[in-house]
Amino acid sequence: MIAEKKHRLIIVPDDGIEPFVKAIAEAKRSIEIKMFQFSEPRLMEEVARAHRRGVALRIMLNPSRFTGEHDNDEAFQFFHQAAIPVQETAPRFLITHEKSMVIDKKEAYIMSLNWAPKYFGHTRDYALVTTDHREVEEVLDCFNADWSRSDFQPPALSKLTWSVGRARESVIEFIHSAKESLYIQHEKYVDIPIIEALLSRRIKANVTIHAMALPIHSLRDFYRLEGIAGLRLLEDVGVHVRKLHGMHLHAKLIIADEKRALLSSFNFYPKCFNERRELGIFFDDPVLIERVVEIFKKDWQHSKKIDLSEEGIQADLQEAEAKRKAKAAGMFSSPSS
Repeated sequence: MIAEKKHRLIIVPDDGIEPFVKAIAEAKRSIEIKMFQFSEPRLMEEVARAHRRGVALRIMLNPSRFTGEHDNDEAFQFFHQAAIPVQETAPRFLITHEKSMVIDKKEAYIMSLNWAPKYFGHTRDYALVTTDHREVEEVLDCFNADWSRSDFQPPALSKLTWSVGRARESVIEFIHSAKESLYIQHEKYVDIPIIEALLSRRIKANVTIHAMALPIHSLRDFYRLEGIAGLRLLEDVGVHVRKLHGMHLHAKLIIADEKRALLSSFNFYPKCFNERRELGIFFDDPVLIERVVEIFKKDWQHSKKIDLSEEGIQADLQEAEAKRKAKAAGMFSSPSS
């Protein structure tokens, strides 16, 4: 008897928005959504249609970024007007960066992507769908706790990893489990314990590490120095460091030995582990691993080495500023007579 597959993978932008639209459209009884950023009109409308046909809905949205930006004001207004139950995420966390959905209490979506238009066409992202009843129940238990503003205690043994919680420890353990290779797609490398684990695996175990990161100009000013230092430390010990070309890297994925993977919402950034609600999931299904390895290798072929010299960094920043000014001039200049 063939065992039922309990996990499936959605790769963005390759698989597009359709798997998410379809999941909401086919929901029969209930949908729970917890999202850092929700502004994609097609998904908002599909949620409203589900509500009109009688599906029980609960939506939690992060109220604001730590920079003060309010990404979800339009969504809050839309759902309030549609009489769909929506509220801010749990106030005990400064930020809820988790991106998850539970359908009919039978299927959970654990994602790196936000539900905003650019994430379905311009970013590298992933979502893992699980029908494992224990994993679905765990995601739902956390949703219920955050919805009711009560405590959530994850089980001691689980393929899910939570922040605030053991997320950092589980990432370090996963890194140390690698015997031959680590493939990493993460935006930034700022968290010292994570960087130390990567350095240790490279130096002491001679593990080959291929790391993709954001280009320097994409790093926010307040952690740019730390981000550069982290990448330089990795490069100094022989880690291959590149930036994705032709697509924005937003994924949070680690693959060990082409056999196991961790997909999450959290970045390698201290606040993600210490202050925020985040969620990740470990998986080792050979078919899914084969696919993420294939995607990683394709992305690596379309990536470029990050020049971490002072000259290279300045050139990157100047080029990005020139593009920004050219775009602004194009948007605001008057048409020629």
